[in-house]
Amino acid sequence: MLWALLALFVLRVAGQILVAFFDVKFLPPMEAWYSGLMPYRYLLPSQIALIVVMTKICLDFSRGRGFFFHERRFFATAWLWFGYVYLAAMIARALFLWDHPIPIVFHWVLAAFVITVGLSHRRRLAR
Repeated sequence: MLWALLALFVLRVAGQILVAFFDVKFLPPMEAWYSGLMPYRYLLPSQIALIVVMTKICLDFSRGRGFFFHERRFFATAWLWFGYVYLAAMIARALFLWDHPIPIVFHWVLAAFVITVGLSHRRRLAR
């Protein structure tokens, strides 16, 4: 599940790069990919950093070891609650301001990633 969510996010970032730097016409225009809340020169590096962290998390879960895999109460509580609040905020944004659907949907993808990690930690800690 984590790898699939990461792949979706990577495809989103790649699509936005193709539109922003290569003026690809078969994809939606930049306005559809980008809500404008953060300048793209800062957004792209932050997206790449997220991809790096998400990849590390996926690798840890695939190997069954590593910092992000070992049961941690933080991931089972604060991290998980952050995921729920983040998802709720993005659902509310969609209900009240469906201005840029691509970023909104991919915030749901990121929230699902956070929640999936948190639920895994919670389930394993409960054993």
